[in-house]
Amino acid sequence: MINVIFIGLVSFFTDLSTEMVYPLVPLFLANVYGATPALIGVIEGVAESLASLLKVFSGYLTDRYQKKKPLAFAGYATGLVYKFALILSVSWVGVLVARSIDRFGKGIRTAPRDVLVSESADAKTLGKSFGLHKALDMAGSAAGILAAFFLVSMSDGNYAYKKIFLYSCVPAVFALFMFAFIKEKKAPRAAKERVNLMQGFKKIDFNLKLYLLVSLVFTIGNSSNTFLLLRAQNVGYSPAMVILLYFIYNAVSSIFAIPFGKLSDSFGRKRLLVAGYLTFALVYALFAFAPTKPAILSAFALYGLFTALTAGVERALIAEIAPKELKGTMLGLQSTVVGIALLPASVIAGFLWTGFGATVPFAFGSAMSFAAAIILLFFLKGKKEPA
Repeated sequence: MINVIFIGLVSFFTDLSTEMVYPLVPLFLANVYGATPALIGVIEGVAESLASLLKVFSGYLTDRYQKKKPLAFAGYATGLVYKFALILSVSWVGVLVARSIDRFGKGIRTAPRDVLVSESADAKTLGKSFGLHKALDMAGSAAGILAAFFLVSMSDGNYAYKKIFLYSCVPAVFALFMFAFIKEKKAPRAAKERVNLMQGFKKIDFNLKLYLLVSLVFTIGNSSNTFLLLRAQNVGYSPAMVILLYFIYNAVSSIFAIPFGKLSDSFGRKRLLVAGYLTFALVYALFAFAPTKPAILSAFALYGLFTALTAGVERALIAEIAPKELKGTMLGLQSTVVGIALLPASVIAGFLWTGFGATVPFAFGSAMSFAAAIILLFFLKGKKEPA
């Protein structure tokens, strides 16, 4: 569990750095460069999808060479490059390049990091371990957002954005330092077992294939979080208060990630995932049909519950049902499916918003999440579901 804590601290400092920046990016694009929701959707979708194929490739490299720690370190190191690219940007094109660099790094690090977490836990504490990692991850996000809130509140003018981007480099350096304390479990296997992808793919059972489908259906309606931030500004929240709403989301997620992760070990992954997707459907329904400040505040808090119910739990589910020799590849493949779907999801949301108003993209997302919950409820047969 000590290893999981240090891996979690890497994510804590990385997300502290990233979330000092992330909620400002759509505001930076809209307020400084005059970007429309459609353009912001294209930027976010392209940035997510350009690196999506790297996630499954990174997972394969993790399984093939068993170099989880160096691969994860390389992915996290791009966080510093991302911040400097934002500082040097002079147009929305520069922001697109910066976001692509950031997502490139995430594509590299996600699978080896998740394998490091799974190999640092036993079968009875898998959900708890992923929950602990997610709790530290979201705690870093909350801290970063709170820092951004205070920095924005104390600053004036467009210069404040790039000054905050520079400050965000400091915790990124701390994240890289935490790697000195992470121990990598060596589990050598026969070479042919490591590289025989086709044989490994034949071992994938129905549950994993179904969950990949569920991830695709859900993500088509799950547009970038930038649209949530824009919606909050749309109903009257100031830029500083928009950041504070995003803090509430991350704080709630951090608080409940460990309890829900532990609950999935005993109560079953499927039940928590279904509850999570239904919660998301409610969140997007509030964004669509209740555009008032109290409703939006409630929606951000519920969105935190959704993340706590699903983020760590789905990683635990995939880790336990994937073929052992392809664990990293399957964790990466699920992230790739999500990453590929984010491009049409964000583009669709952006154009629906621009063409038909803010209600339509959120109503669409709510319907897709509800459909994902129904598929999961009636068709997934969990190995560890209690009777």
